[in-house]
Amino acid sequence: MKAAYFRNTGGPECIEVGQIPSPVLDNNTVLVEIHAVSVNPIDTYIRNGANFWPLPNPYVIGSDFAGRIVQVGAHVRDWRVGQRVWGSNQGLMGRQGTFAEQAVIDPVWLYASPDSLSDQDLAANALVGITAHLGLFDRARLKPGETIFVRGGTGGVGAMVLQMAKAVGAKVVTTAGSEEKAERCRQLGADRVILYREESLSEVLLSEFPQGVDVFWETLREPDFDLGVRAMAPNGRMVVMAGRDARPEFPVGPFYVKGCSVLGFAMFNASPEVQRQAAEDINHWMQTGKLRAQIDRILPLDQAAQAHRLQESNTISKSGVLQGKIVLQIEHPTGT
Repeated sequence: MKAAYFRNTGGPECIEVGQIPSPVLDNNTVLVEIHAVSVNPIDTYIRNGANFWPLPNPYVIGSDFAGRIVQVGAHVRDWRVGQRVWGSNQGLMGRQGTFAEQAVIDPVWLYASPDSLSDQDLAANALVGITAHLGLFDRARLKPGETIFVRGGTGGVGAMVLQMAKAVGAKVVTTAGSEEKAERCRQLGADRVILYREESLSEVLLSEFPQGVDVFWETLREPDFDLGVRAMAPNGRMVVMAGRDARPEFPVGPFYVKGCSVLGFAMFNASPEVQRQAAEDINHWMQTGKLRAQIDRILPLDQAAQAHRLQESNTISKSGVLQGKIVLQIEHPTGT
């Protein structure tokens, strides 16, 4: 089958696109014909050599997918051939990835695709949507009527956090680097967008929200804990989701006096049951128009290396080249 893979870690140039042996399912898995996948920062970290877990060789890149089932293992009962499905959590914990014509997947990571939703939108919302849901509801326990600040409302996870928080009745404050991005945030439901190149983030948060925000969602790789603690309400919760090697200073005194919490999590550590609840809400919100995919561009599988270059430029170099997810569309000889 055709796949995007690497044999040795390195830069985007290590990605090959070519033929590798097709995967073989066992009695407890299903074979999915992949139609769309999306690129995530963790894909580039693994390709660069981040030693999270041993990788198969060749290693097919990618976590997210949407497609249809073409074969079902003998012991699988709840899924059928021809059913459209989507999911994430592939390419992690030693599993093979999804940038391929087919993938063998454990049914615990499969979710039914609503007929009204496209494979491209489902793939784009997979990892970022589940991540946002876990942080908001499993970790921060966001409630209706609370105020949340999320940095970067047009980012992959940021846009999901913004929309999900609005879906449950929270007030959302976010940041944007341009008026164009600010307008996109407003269209997604943001109550206040701070143009961080023109306004002082700390001054706006402290003056316009003197009671503090209930949840502070930090997306920076080097979290600004001083700002976060000042901006949080008593008993506020900060969610951090990046910066594996970061060692920032931490204001212990103000933090514990306020009774605040810092919550970290990694999406791939969450149980299948918790992730399934997230997927069910994602399906519902997408069907009702409360959660919209943010897709910057759709590329063919042959451009997997270019997709990684763009993702790294956006994530590591902060180039702002992307305004949404990169989705790769996988064509099949049968036209499916």
